Parts: sequence; C-alpha cells; structure tokens
Amino acid sequence: MSVASILNNDDNIKMVSFDFANTAFSLLPPLVAIVMAVMTRRVLLSLGVGILVGVLMVNGFAPVDSITDIASRALGLFWDDGAVDTWNVPLLGFLIVLGMVIALINASGAAKAFAQWARTRIRSRKNARLMTMALGFVVFIDDYFNTLSVGSVAKPVADDHKVSREELAYGVDSTAAPVCVMAPISSWGAYIVGLIGTIFAARELSGGALTSFLEMIPMNLYAIFALAMLACVIVFDIRIGPMAAAAKRARETGVLWDTDKGNPPGVDESLPVADNGSVWGLVAPLLTLMVASVYFILSTGNAALAAEGEAFTLMGALEETETTIALFYASLVSLAVAAGMALRQGLSSVIGQALVSGTKSMLPAVYILLFAWTIAGVIGDLETGTYLASFVEASMPMWLLPVLIFLLAGLCAFATGTSWGTFAIMLPIAADVAIAADIAMLLPLMAAVLAGAVFGDHCSPISDTTVLSGTGAGCHHIDHVTTQLPYALTVAAIATAGYLAIGITGSAAVGFAVSAIALVAAVAVLRGVSARHTLAKA
Repeated sequence: MSVASILNNDDNIKMVSFDFANTAFSLLPPLVAIVMAVMTRRVLLSLGVGILVGVLMVNGFAPVDSITDIASRALGLFWDDGAVDTWNVPLLGFLIVLGMVIALINASGAAKAFAQWARTRIRSRKNARLMTMALGFVVFIDDYFNTLSVGSVAKPVADDHKVSREELAYGVDSTAAPVCVMAPISSWGAYIVGLIGTIFAARELSGGALTSFLEMIPMNLYAIFALAMLACVIVFDIRIGPMAAAAKRARETGVLWDTDKGNPPGVDESLPVADNGSVWGLVAPLLTLMVASVYFILSTGNAALAAEGEAFTLMGALEETETTIALFYASLVSLAVAAGMALRQGLSSVIGQALVSGTKSMLPAVYILLFAWTIAGVIGDLETGTYLASFVEASMPMWLLPVLIFLLAGLCAFATGTSWGTFAIMLPIAADVAIAADIAMLLPLMAAVLAGAVFGDHCSPISDTTVLSGTGAGCHHIDHVTTQLPYALTVAAIATAGYLAIGITGSAAVGFAVSAIALVAAVAVLRGVSARHTLAKA
C-alpha cells in the first residue's frame, strides 16, 4: 500500500484510535499551547501547535479528517449555521474599528493634548495608575468594552508618567472581569443571574436568582481581593518578578514596552501627529463609544425581548443582548465622530492613512483571538472542562469543598480560556454538591466557582479577556501574562485561605476576614521583596 493511500485511509488509522474526550489526555492541547507560549514567547506558533495536537486527538489521528476539521473550524469562526457568526465577527469588527478610532485620535494630536491637559492634574505615576483603576470601576457594563476603552483613555496619561505598558495592562485586566463579575447591571451579571435562575428552577430550589447573586458578592473572594491587591500595588509601588524589570525599564529609559518584539497591538508610531489637537478630540469619540455602547446593548436586548413577547426590563435586556453586535455598532458611531473631528481640523489627507494604520495595528490581536477561539473549540470537543469538574464529589470533606471548587474552576478557566464556559460547567456541579452535602453551602460553593473562573481567566494566555487587556493597554500579549501572573497567584492564595476558612467554619464572614488578614500579610511580604529588589538593582 502506498504512503498516499495510507494517509487517506482514515478507517485504517481510526481502528487503533482512542477516545480522548473527558480524560486526562484532554489536558494535553492547552498544556502544550500554554507551556510553549511561555517558553518560546511565540504565541501564534504555540497556539497553532496546541490546535494541531487537539484536532489530531479529536479525529483519532486521521490526517485527512484532521485537515478537513481544521478548515471547517476556520470557516466556522466566521460562518455558523448558514449565516455570519454573530459573536466572533462583530467582536473582530469592534476591535478593528476601535483601532481606527485610536489611530485617528493619535494622528489628530488629541492623545498628546489629553496627556498635556492631564499633566497639570495627574502629577505622579501613582495617580496615573489610580486613574486607570477608577476608570475600570466606571466602565463596568462589559469586560470587552472595559479592557479596550479604559486602556485607550489611560494610555496617554500613563505614557506621560512612564508607566510601563505591562503595569497598565495589569491595571486594566484587574478591573475588567473582577468588576464585571460582581456588577449585576452588566453583561456578566445578567449571564450569571440567568444561569442561577435556570439551576434553581431545574432543582426546585427556593430563592431569587438576583438576590442570590447579590448575596454571593462578599463571597467572591478572588474578585474582591484582586481589586484590593491592585490598589495596594499602586499605593505602595509593589514591583515583583518580571513586572519589576518592566517598571525599571520604563522609569530609567522611558521605553514603555519591550521593543525587541516590535510594536505591540494597537501601536503604530509611523503616523504623523498634528500640532493643533484638542482634548475633545479624545474625549468626544470615547465618550460617544461609552454612551452608544450602553444604548445599543440595551436596545438589542430590548429587541430580543420584544421578539419573545416580553416587556422591557433592565436585567432582561442585559441577559438577552447581543453584546458584540452592540459594541460593533457603537464603535462605528465613535469612528464617525472621530473622523468628523479630524475633518474639522483639516486633516482629511490623514484620515485614510489612519484608518489603514489602525487596522494593521490590531491585526496581531485579531490573529491571536482567532487562534484562541479555535483552540477553545477543540478543548470543548475534548470535554476538558467536564473532565476537570469530575474531580468534585459530594462525599468529600465539607471543609475541603469550597477551596477545591475554587481551584478546579480556576484550572478549568485556565485550560479552556473562558470564564463564561467555566460558569456553565461548574455552577450546576457546585449546586448539586451543595444539595447532596449541605444546602447551607450552596451560595459559598457557587461563589467559589465565580472566583475561580476569574482567577483562571487572569492567568490563561488563551483567554480572550487577557488578549484584549494587553491590546487595550498596548502591551505584548505574553509580557502581560507573565508580569501579571505573580500578582494573580498571590491573590489566589489569599482567596484559598478564605475558602478554607469558609469550609471549616461555614461562615462567609470568617472567610472574608481570613482573606483580609492574608492580604495584609501578603502586602507586607511583597513590599519587603519589592524593596530588596529595588536595592539590589540600584
């Protein structure tokens, strides 16, 4: 038999294949991608290898079927069930159009004017970073919108005060998912409340979904203490690990990112910058983006409710909205405002160049997102999340369950790159475990899922939120991941202590208090490490 006939005879190969779904082998594709990304710092290559390994496993190592599967998955990112994909395509459009808006803002001189205006009001690196954190609290409607808009607004001010892009990306990422996951009036809150309501109805549990979500907020220890840690890092200027090197580089040389890797997504230094820019050239397009985003999020949600014959409610609209479509529409309105202001400045000759430049600047982020979505689909087919969730059993000691669910949810989100997918997998399991073991632990266990999912999302190189946080801040993707990781792991340890306390005492208040004490201790230790690192480098 010829080599060609062997390669095309999938039945022969599948005879010795093994079903890897929902087994320990299902962890292999994400592990390959993540380890390679960290070691080689070549994200697309690493994701590509992870995709190839996963697709071969899904198809029983049949080469022709695997090639066909990859092509099908690539097409499926844009075309789904005979129509344009209504999640991926609008999000990519939003990303590219926002790149155009940012390019127009920079070319018009508005970013420079905003930095000069802010210089008289924000006079230190600390205040520049606190401003970024404050913006993260204000823009809570959606994490995608949060990461890209906050990064765009904060970047000129942060650059003016020599805040490294790694530090900025950490600030953006740490106020995106942690804020959204605790905000009931957000796309995240609506999604979680909807899941809780479905779980309660299926299991005939009493209690309102929204009320339960609100009661879970103080138990969402990772989200709370990620925000608290960020505040401490800024106020006490805590710099550890790779972040210390990035901060030193920016302070001493003014180089805001690792130039050896080229320009990060969203950055193009070749554009000419006008001298007659105004602050409103930045404020007006981005304020338009914010207002239009809220409008379109609610209007698309209302349209979905009306199609189902239901009256408008705020939570209902947020739950039914098409988030990425709404953000894409809002970005087009923002682009129109930015272009109009550029025309008013007499910059008609620059607009075309800015649109092309903005598109090119976002292409690296687009490529990473496409690869991340592809590997997420492969991991979903391999049921990696289901395999990880299977480790939770109601027969385990109660004191162990909250922390175990927190860590498994974190591992699930880390491996799959999705918080929302982890919510869908782990929340029903947490509810079933609580029903079987102790119904009083229902909300703490479900809160542990939310916290763990955000933790894993923060650490995962294949998370779309992580990708967009780096993009919004103008930071290289892997540099953002590696510099944020020590802080995320520290907060995870703080949350772990709290969930252990909840499991032992059954009290959410005790768990919160233990985490608060652990935060104080961790900050004291990290300040010492940071100080020693500074002296050693002096």
